[in-house]
Amino acid sequence: MKELSFMQPHEEWLFKADHDLKSAGLLLASEYKLLDAAIYHTQQCAEKSLKAVLSFHKRRIGKTHSLMNLLEVCIGIDEQYQSIYDDCVFLDPFSTLYRYPEGDLLPEEIEVREAISAATKIYERVTAGLAL
Repeated sequence: MKELSFMQPHEEWLFKADHDLKSAGLLLASEYKLLDAAIYHTQQCAEKSLKAVLSFHKRRIGKTHSLMNLLEVCIGIDEQYQSIYDDCVFLDPFSTLYRYPEGDLLPEEIEVREAISAATKIYERVTAGLAL
């Protein structure tokens, strides 16, 4: 990993995405099984990964949390990102779904595991697409 002060903006987005992905795994694996926090970090990993693509291609990032809006721009840049469409659809609701006491408080563990898998696929597609 590059020294933090020498990272390009897209590398900074990926650094944060990587930490979100690792956080999700640690929260799931902890003795407390913080499933709501873990699943939130999977969405954050995907969001920051897609924002890395936009940053790399010098596109406006904006303040959106919508994976679908971000993915649409990424597909416009390179159609290879179509391969992560289903993963983005799955993760998109987790930016808010379990963060507030309005409905279900916790996801099932299997859902968190699937979310980690989807976030990993997105992160890996982005890093491969940016040849990192």
